[in-house]
Amino acid sequence: MPLQPLQFIETAYVQVSGDVTIHPSVAIAPGTILRAAPDSRIVIKSGVCIGMGVVLSACGGAIEIETGASLGPGVLIVGRGKIGANACIGGVTTIFNASVEPMQIVPAGSIIGDTSRTLDAEVSIPAPEAIVEGKRPSEIPVESAPEAVEPPAASSPAEEPPASIAPKPPGTPVYGQIHVNQLLYTIFPKGNSINRPSSDGTES
Repeated sequence: MPLQPLQFIETAYVQVSGDVTIHPSVAIAPGTILRAAPDSRIVIKSGVCIGMGVVLSACGGAIEIETGASLGPGVLIVGRGKIGANACIGGVTTIFNASVEPMQIVPAGSIIGDTSRTLDAEVSIPAPEAIVEGKRPSEIPVESAPEAVEPPAASSPAEEPPASIAPKPPGTPVYGQIHVNQLLYTIFPKGNSINRPSSDGTES
């Protein structure tokens, strides 16, 4: 399932409430919410990078973000836990009462710590018939397949190479153009980009 695009954040500030300690070297993007419930705390150490729209909600303990960790945009961390040093958490990841080891990379869109859905511990893999019969793979006779006989090639006139390849019409859509446009809108929200190509392919 593809990840949903992040919503544009209209607030250019960071909301901090409760017992929150932030090192001066931390980079925090707009729209971030850092909230510690009573008897809980948030500690963000040096060199941490927090993307836009990240929500840290500490309850029942502490959320600690170790040195050099990076939280992608839209990350949600709820409860308590620790993000290890130099760990990278992909965008739109949700972490419930769990920790991430140092130097770990968590893919975007992951859910960590959700115990409501569990996998079956026992997965049965059917064994091949040769193993069930007690034979080793080297003892299994190999049946030779009959050789395929190719029919004689009919004489055909030599194919002529195509005269020329037709150029792409100017109105043909470009794969990924929508994503590029969304990125440009995110970078230049007022629509003022440098050398934006027009619909005919020339730069304006």
